[in-house]
Amino acid sequence: MKLGFNSAILDGCTFEEVIDFAAENGFTCVELCAWPRGKAVRKYAGVTHIDVDNLDVDYITNYTEAKGIKISAIAYYPNALDEDKERSEYYVAHIKKCIEAAKKLDVNLVNTFIGRNQKKTVEENLVIMEEVWKPIIDFAEELGVKIAIENCPMLFTNDEWPGGQNLMTTPAIFRRVFEIIPNKNFGLNYDPSHFVWQQMDYLKPIYEFKDRIFHIHFKDIKVYKDKLNDVGVMATPLEYISPKLPGLGDVNWGKYVSALTDIRYFGYAVIEVEDKAFEDSLKSKKDSIIISKNYLGQYLV
Repeated sequence: MKLGFNSAILDGCTFEEVIDFAAENGFTCVELCAWPRGKAVRKYAGVTHIDVDNLDVDYITNYTEAKGIKISAIAYYPNALDEDKERSEYYVAHIKKCIEAAKKLDVNLVNTFIGRNQKKTVEENLVIMEEVWKPIIDFAEELGVKIAIENCPMLFTNDEWPGGQNLMTTPAIFRRVFEIIPNKNFGLNYDPSHFVWQQMDYLKPIYEFKDRIFHIHFKDIKVYKDKLNDVGVMATPLEYISPKLPGLGDVNWGKYVSALTDIRYFGYAVIEVEDKAFEDSLKSKKDSIIISKNYLGQYLV
């Protein structure tokens, strides 16, 4: 697997500094964030290491090639099914810009969320999903670009709860979505941590959806059982869980990597850092990426 990291944790760094850090520390790739420039709508959002509105293809290509770093995917994770039509259309327009940028840069992969209207049922959202996403997937397919949806429920904060802001959260929903939009360029950015705190098997779906896994995340999660026993599963999840660096939570990384090798997944594998214990300084953030890399080295060549 080609090991890299998601650039959101280095939000204080420039594009060049992110690529330099990756090269200097033995990484193969980076998942580069491409949010519109402006105020972040939430934590880990609003990070722009590729500006798709002012894309300098030659400069980005030449710089990454000179440093020996690949762009694993262009990353933009909004709520494209937002109940506000104007916001939804804005997000969709920017997703399409990311798709065009992925084509021009020969990256050919965009990582994102489906989104969700949290006031509507899953069935109602599936109808909206088809209306919004079928044209996007067709557009990407025409350009030879894949779309990978991360399986994060996005219901961590009070404004996201209940319902969450991403529909693509369970194998049952994966099946429905891929039945409705069967395009082969439509798949998953697979993150085991989100299955753990939902108390679900994070290995079995790897086998069922092996042809849909285009990109993977290495992020751990710690479930505090005493807190869960106190507040229950109906609480906002951050009341009883905490994102952690790989090896510091409840994911069995040996079994996870073993399952990926079973399906012969040898693509991009990206560390995503959201561990609050490593957010107090840029040095801590950089250290968290290196610590994660060192830990994962026991499983990856």
